[in-house]
Amino acid sequence: MIQDRIKGENLRKKLATAEDASHLIKDGMIIGTSGFTPSGYPKEVPLALAKRVEESNENLSITLITGASVGDELDGELSKRNIIKKRLPYQTNNYCRDSINNGYIDFVDLHLSHLPQYINCGFLGKIDLAIVEAIEISEEGYIVPSTSVGITPAIVRQAEKIIVEINTSQPMDLIGIHDIYEVKNPPYREPIPIIKASDRIGHKYIPIDVNKVEAIVVTDKKDNVRPFNPINENHIKMANYLIEFLKHEIKVGRLPKKLFPLQAGVGSVANAVLQGFKNSNFENLDFYTEVIQDSILDLIDVGKVNIVSGTSVTLSPEGLEKFYKNLKLYNEKIILRPQEISNNPEVIRRLGVIALNTAVEVDIFGNVNSTHILGRNMVNGIGGSGDFARNSYLSVFFTESTAKNGKISTVVPFASHVDHTEHDVDVIITEEGIADLRGLSPKERALSIINNCSNSYFRPLLMDYYKTATKAYKSHTPHLLKEAFYFHEILDKHGSMRIN
Repeated sequence: MIQDRIKGENLRKKLATAEDASHLIKDGMIIGTSGFTPSGYPKEVPLALAKRVEESNENLSITLITGASVGDELDGELSKRNIIKKRLPYQTNNYCRDSINNGYIDFVDLHLSHLPQYINCGFLGKIDLAIVEAIEISEEGYIVPSTSVGITPAIVRQAEKIIVEINTSQPMDLIGIHDIYEVKNPPYREPIPIIKASDRIGHKYIPIDVNKVEAIVVTDKKDNVRPFNPINENHIKMANYLIEFLKHEIKVGRLPKKLFPLQAGVGSVANAVLQGFKNSNFENLDFYTEVIQDSILDLIDVGKVNIVSGTSVTLSPEGLEKFYKNLKLYNEKIILRPQEISNNPEVIRRLGVIALNTAVEVDIFGNVNSTHILGRNMVNGIGGSGDFARNSYLSVFFTESTAKNGKISTVVPFASHVDHTEHDVDVIITEEGIADLRGLSPKERALSIINNCSNSYFRPLLMDYYKTATKAYKSHTPHLLKEAFYFHEILDKHGSMRIN
């Protein structure tokens, strides 16, 4: 019954249709929403807004701020109708991406741990309206979020007005999975008291000012999650390289047998690499990560996991069904925190997190591009990879050695865009092998990456570049800029890096 989810007659008086609630959104507003990946984001009100604009031909544009990417009901439908003028900090929607790269949306790419402070300190301007998904709201002003936390605590605190979507498809058994802890603004910030991934330090709810609540909308729409790509032979090879590397680190005394907490980025490659732990000898794994994907549930199922700390549960359709079916088990193993805590550099460094992230391309000196194609077109955004890469005990990046069915080398002389400099990259793994870059000079890194990670077809070309550059310049980091960007010029003109 709805009374079990909206507690208090005064709050039930604020029940509204999505159409009526959408009229609270005005031209030029800065809108903040819940959601971190297609998980726990508002659905009904954005759809009503899209319909309203389509039917009325109203000229309406907003700035949209979310925790990370969100579902098609929000990013997709609003992008199709040119409602989003500015977007931050991360997205994965095809329509939104096309609008960014065609110049219709101004995109601001941010480290995810920075965003709550940007909001709380007013860097982004006044948040006019927060639209958040919850499974319950109490008369005292407590909301229980659903499958993600993200920036919800920050936006409900700073927004002038709030719309709450009560999602009845999200089970009440989610209560207890959240751990809501907020940090103070400088100079009053205190140390975050997490010394183990399993530590709970906050509340099971998010406090809000009920006087800000303008409308409560009831929905039963599920998270619009996406399937993962099938695990292929290259993924298995990369996972095996990682497992053997970690075993070696234990053998030489640089890691404990239990390992330090693991973090894995979002997407099919990260999900596939984590599957490698399923048949390994590793037990009692801790995760201090941001996104919890199918492979982590699989590891819980086989008894490999002690605790998983993150900010969202982002699963395939099959994974989401399994999650709901076994929620009581997963509730005991999973903690969902605000992204300011899940991605916090202080905690990441203290725990010694092993960061496992993916790259679009890497260059021979160890710089990583996670966001751009040819240095111009945005893919998704940096997300949380920078938070973890810069502050982790070990920073590992994965990429298959080629893309576009072997036409493109993902190991290049000079990255077309740099998100993670060589200072933040310890290890690179492709299906060809592994390059341990710790303690290596630029020239040593180049030889390691070319010999171990590049595809055999492109390796002679990369080695020829390196030898020519070192012969031409007796420098610390020898570059031939014209020749380096020739890789990208060939790709841009012909869609292939195969040079005849």
